[in-house]
Parts: sequence; structure tokens; C-alpha cells
Amino acid sequence: MSFKIFHNPRCSKSRETLKTLTSAGINPEIIDYLTNPPTETELKDIIHKLGIKPYELVRKGEAIYKENYKGKELNDDQWIQAMTSNPKLIERPIVTKGDQAIIGRPPELVKTLM
Repeated sequence: MSFKIFHNPRCSKSRETLKTLTSAGINPEIIDYLTNPPTETELKDIIHKLGIKPYELVRKGEAIYKENYKGKELNDDQWIQAMTSNPKLIERPIVTKGDQAIIGRPPELVKTLM
């Protein structure tokens, strides 16, 4: 099965997760999700694989969250739409393999998919 990493090259955790994969001989498909954000369907699939609620994938430290979403109660579809419209809101890095996914925080968690 092939690996995918939803990657932000400016993020140290994302770089460490990618390095963990490549050091193990895995060459994942690298998706720079800030320039190529997932569609709503893709994001729903990722969230399903992670086994979490959409809100749990939101980066709450981002300025866009604090300015536009903090304190608001959105339903799952609204959170997904917010993340696809503003990919900076998506927690990173996300690694998928088949029907499994993890958030690489800490980066060592990626080893559970190997």
C-alpha cells in the first residue's frame, strides 16, 4: 500500500515525519496541502480514517481560527468547509496508508503505520 503525507514544508513536525518515512525506505506521495488543499470529499475520507470529529483536526492556534471561528459552534460539514476553504486550519502532518491515517504529532506516531 502506498503512503501519502499531507505536508507543510515550513513545519518542523511535518519535515520530521517525512524524514521518518524516507529513512525507513518509504517514498510517500507528498501533498503540499496549503497549495493543493483536499476537497471536502477527500477531507471527510481522511477524518474517517483518523477516527475523529472534524473539529479535532482544526489548528486552534492559527490566527484565522482565532479571528473567524473561535467560540463558534459549527456542525461537522461546516468545519470541513472551513478547512477546505482555509487549509491553514488543517492539523499537520497527516499520513495515510490504505484505510488508516495518523497525525504526525509527535512524528514518531508515523511508525504505527509502517
